[in-house]
Amino acid sequence: MEKKVFVGLDPGSASGAWGSIDQDGLYVGCGDLPVQDGRINAVELMEIVWNDLPTHIAVEDVHTMPGQGISSSGKFMRAAGSIEAVAALAGDSLTLVRPQVWKKYHGLIGTEKKASLELARSIWSDAPLKLAKHHGRADALLMAMWLRYNKLS
Repeated sequence: MEKKVFVGLDPGSASGAWGSIDQDGLYVGCGDLPVQDGRINAVELMEIVWNDLPTHIAVEDVHTMPGQGISSSGKFMRAAGSIEAVAALAGDSLTLVRPQVWKKYHGLIGTEKKASLELARSIWSDAPLKLAKHHGRADALLMAMWLRYNKLS
């Protein structure tokens, strides 16, 4: 069977993250989304997610939050749009997934951010998830795992 890569992208205007696993669920890589001058660096993100292997990408389907200012909402949605565009161009398939869907799969509904970090650490002990601020990386890896399950089952 040809290897496949599953990528999760957790949007953020300056704090998003990516994570990737292979078809066996093994850790491939993760990190923070590349940012330049306060915006997503689409070229660098393309280099991260582009792969010679079949690549399936899940992007968290995000929306503005009540109480966010217009400037914050604008920056966030611009980042989300950049991320979705890169994912659509770089992958063999793009899936938008609501947080409630992938979190339910992992039993994370109603938990704090550290719960996803702890779960990801227990699955991929070799991943760079040492700090509390790495919860976005954990979320991205867990999205990739949710996508793997849905694409291979």
